[in-house]
Amino acid sequence: MTKIKAAITGINGYVPDYILTNKELETIVDTTDEWITTRTGIKERRILKGEGMGTSHLGARAVQGLLEKTNTRPEEIDLLICSTTTPDFVFPASGNIISDMVGLKNAFSYDMQAACSGFLYAMSTGSQFIETGRYKKVVVVGADKMSSIVDYKDRSTCIIFGDGAGAALLEPDTEGYGLMDFVLKSDGSGVNYLVQKAGGSRRPPSIETVTNREHYIYQEGASVFKFAVTNMADVAAEVMERNRLTGDMINWLCPHQANKRIIDATAQRMGIGEEKVMINIHKYGNTTNATLPLALWDYEQMLRKGDNIVFAAFGGGFTWGAAYLKWAYDGDKVSR
Repeated sequence: MTKIKAAITGINGYVPDYILTNKELETIVDTTDEWITTRTGIKERRILKGEGMGTSHLGARAVQGLLEKTNTRPEEIDLLICSTTTPDFVFPASGNIISDMVGLKNAFSYDMQAACSGFLYAMSTGSQFIETGRYKKVVVVGADKMSSIVDYKDRSTCIIFGDGAGAALLEPDTEGYGLMDFVLKSDGSGVNYLVQKAGGSRRPPSIETVTNREHYIYQEGASVFKFAVTNMADVAAEVMERNRLTGDMINWLCPHQANKRIIDATAQRMGIGEEKVMINIHKYGNTTNATLPLALWDYEQMLRKGDNIVFAAFGGGFTWGAAYLKWAYDGDKVSR
């Protein structure tokens, strides 16, 4: 019996219209365009504006576009997994809300929280529903409104993050394309270095937590950078070794867009040149759960059937992982 793999048969992204440039940030905090670009590679990021607008609005736009691109009816979708760090509410899940907004009446849905590794975790999870034969069409959406938890008085974090969403359609494949392997890891001691300190059950919202600005991202940048450089590169190398892949066999690295220096270190460890690396951090910044699908979306026209793609991500928690996927269609034949 031919083994079923979960192939990505469509990809779509959405970013808000408002562009927050480094030059504008210079008027908000003590920073410069040169300082930001040199340390992160970021030139601008997108910000979702409008009262009552949340992560689900980003995710719904990405999913709606995905359904239209792939000529998929909403009722055909069996499952939607939303990876997000900034859900609309503590409950219900943003995945539930997105499903309702786009009319997925026959799908069940839920959220997955693994910080910046979330889309990789969700894609790996969604693939299991396909490989077992239980479901035929699974949507994985990564979406975050990071501006909702960014402290624009903290120059070390406000320069990094942006808002956006990306969605992928997973379907069964028996021709050798799809998600071939993945390695996922976590280390809970990372809570000390990258965390939103308040808002959960340990420190519920209070006047004190709001006054202390504990509902924003807290990051010890040097420690996070050290962990990310080492672990993201190591796990990418591990997935290559497990599948007997060498640098010349890889067509693309799709890395989490957190920091250009981390991306460069991962590519160097894998033995591939920059021409094989998907990079859009300069345009969007770190959109957390949306970085991987947005990179695929931006590079879709360059992807060819049979391309070997390695994904690598690192996020708060700590969480990290890598995956090996064989691309299933010619991207230049898809209208955007």
